[in-house]
Amino acid sequence: MHKMISISNGNNSNEFIDSEFRYTLFPIFYSLVFIFGLLANFYALYVLHHMRESKAMNEIRIYMTNLTVADLLFVSALPFWIGYYMNRGHWKYSDPLCRITGTFFFINTYCSILFLTVISINRYWAVTRPLVAASSDCWKRGAVISALIWGVTLGASIKYLSEEGIPKDKKNDTARCFEGYENEQASTKYAMAVTHFLIIGLFFFVFLMVIICNISIARALLSQPISQPRASTGRRPGGTKRRALRMLCAVIGVFVVCFLPHHVVQGPWVLSVLYLKKEWSKETRKSLNDAHQITLMLMGCNCMVDPLVYCFATTKFRKYIQNHFTRVKNNKNCSRHTASTAISLKSRHQSEL
Repeated sequence: MHKMISISNGNNSNEFIDSEFRYTLFPIFYSLVFIFGLLANFYALYVLHHMRESKAMNEIRIYMTNLTVADLLFVSALPFWIGYYMNRGHWKYSDPLCRITGTFFFINTYCSILFLTVISINRYWAVTRPLVAASSDCWKRGAVISALIWGVTLGASIKYLSEEGIPKDKKNDTARCFEGYENEQASTKYAMAVTHFLIIGLFFFVFLMVIICNISIARALLSQPISQPRASTGRRPGGTKRRALRMLCAVIGVFVVCFLPHHVVQGPWVLSVLYLKKEWSKETRKSLNDAHQITLMLMGCNCMVDPLVYCFATTKFRKYIQNHFTRVKNNKNCSRHTASTAISLKSRHQSEL
């Protein structure tokens, strides 16, 4: 998890800048994310498991499954973070557990970004190079790319697992998890700043790839000639184009809403809390910290909206859900009809007796 470091003016001891609203808002918000994220992602895994026989879905199903696993890692850590904020920023658990739950946040964020990126590239191939997308080794390609994404993300997260998650501050009895680094040595602060800005730069590079990829998809789709209506149905076969456009809007929407605000605020926030901008006032630091907390909430939403992207990314996923709910509804209606028939027959039998 990004280290939340806050500093204020001071010669020997810097004050921890806090955002009081998070102790009320975060437990409620993350409780909702935990409930809906858990239900949505387990159901997504259920659907993806039952679609494994679809050869056309092999590669993108691998990416979706891995993205769902990353989301579930984040959801599994939420009860500890809920407890943390309910205790007003005091980590009552162990330091190793702080590192693990913070790492899950990091893994979820950047696995989500990378898997959404490869899903965009996959859809780009499906629209502009269908023969490449449908090649026989698509399952192997999906497995290799997924392994590379996990390897890169886990490798980057080793730093968070190897270092202490709870800084030792003798002047403060509050054990803060991945925050409260305001009195670290200058060399440590510069190293942390470099790490943050490296991550920010890599994010904007990946985001640019997603934008270019999805613009190319839109241009390819919009440049296609309008198809003639089918003689059998009288309808134009334009559903594929609409679905692809909805998918790219959904992916870009997730990036813009969930990830972009955090990485825009992250740079000024790091400069503020590491006190690398000494001329900034306490009010400026407080405003940046408040904005940073809000962007953390937005990033937490991605585990709930990712399953929605699956519906836009592939027709088969959406149709399976529609058919599944139709079957459930029909089974309920059938059960009610059977129950009412049984009751009426029983009543008729009793009246005959």
